[in-house]
Amino acid sequence: MEKISLRTVAGEQLAAARTASNGRSAVPVATSGERLLQTVIALRAGEEMTEYGSPGDATVLVLTGRVRTGSGKSAVEASNGDLLPVPEASRDLEIVEDSVLLLSAVRR
Repeated sequence: MEKISLRTVAGEQLAAARTASNGRSAVPVATSGERLLQTVIALRAGEEMTEYGSPGDATVLVLTGRVRTGSGKSAVEASNGDLLPVPEASRDLEIVEDSVLLLSAVRR
């Protein structure tokens, strides 16, 4: 088993996202067989992940930064250490501050 430093990976991906033309960078960090996939995703402030949804059960852990999902009374803001379920229905994710997320998904 190999240890992965999420802090190191997050720093590398955030540096890449800050210089990328699309303001984002991502790398898979762990898989378990064919079903579990974990990906570190870094996004610059002001970017959006539009119509994201889950092909299976999934969560997003905010490693650094601040994000917002939903609108109006259903809006939810999350920051360092917050865990968000990823709905099957499409939603938008607004990046309020430069952020690094850990997406964990179980394929169906």
